[in-house]
Amino acid sequence: MNAPIRYVEPVFRPPSEAQSLILPVTDGCSWNKCTFCEMYTAPQKAFRARSEEEVLESIRRTAAQYGDRFRRVFLADGDALVLPTRRLLAILAAIREHLPSVRRISSYCLARNLARKSLEEVRSLREAGLALVYLGAESGDDLVLERVAKGETFESTRAALDKLGEAGIGRSVMILNGLGGRVHSERHADNSARLMNATQPEYLSTLVVSFPGGEARFRAAYGEWEPLGQRELFAEMARFIAALELRRTVFRSDHASNWLALKGTLGADKQRLLDQLHAAIADPAAAPLRPAWARGL
Repeated sequence: MNAPIRYVEPVFRPPSEAQSLILPVTDGCSWNKCTFCEMYTAPQKAFRARSEEEVLESIRRTAAQYGDRFRRVFLADGDALVLPTRRLLAILAAIREHLPSVRRISSYCLARNLARKSLEEVRSLREAGLALVYLGAESGDDLVLERVAKGETFESTRAALDKLGEAGIGRSVMILNGLGGRVHSERHADNSARLMNATQPEYLSTLVVSFPGGEARFRAAYGEWEPLGQRELFAEMARFIAALELRRTVFRSDHASNWLALKGTLGADKQRLLDQLHAAIADPAAAPLRPAWARGL
């Protein structure tokens, strides 16, 4: 039997969606200008919205082939919420009709796409089944965001996260450790913590900025950037966590790009996480670090 869904490689999804049905509703990313990002730069990943007919047919064919196998669906690629609300509601309704065993639907999201939708629209998406959104804030510092061509600011990101929270959609936020480089490390850590404190996301994760394809594109617009060494990455993370005032946020820093895996709930585990970081700074050789060969995107 032919595959029910047409995939365009490479396909990306958050680590927590490993068991999910990956349902492309767009290809690529509608912004695709962030200089640190290599996810959607391949020629075949030029942005396009898939037709409603193709997406609905993919849902019907998946149901026919796999029945009630899936409990989660992730709407791919980079920012499904760029689609008109009417089309998203049609997709969510089709999932509910043809895949009734699904208990959670999630997607990536760009803050700018939320600005185009009213609170009532976002609430309608929640009511239709969209339960969780992954938003790459990357930094809470406006200068750093400008340097990496993110196209967002502290305020635009806060507005998007507040709108999602008010609508009842879970928020998983990503911050890039090391994105400020040596020159802007402190302001990157401080303002990223300030953004998290202002929005109180349900989930927070950190990745280490890295460039498997080389740094030329990144450095062209960010000439003063110099990478942080291992201890400096730990020190920036410790500064970030120390400044967090979160009430109940699940925290993960266990992506393969991280030297030191950290897991906990903030603020309950804040001191334990800081102790782990301070121990790694004091004696990296004794810390449970990921070997260099195992690190990557």
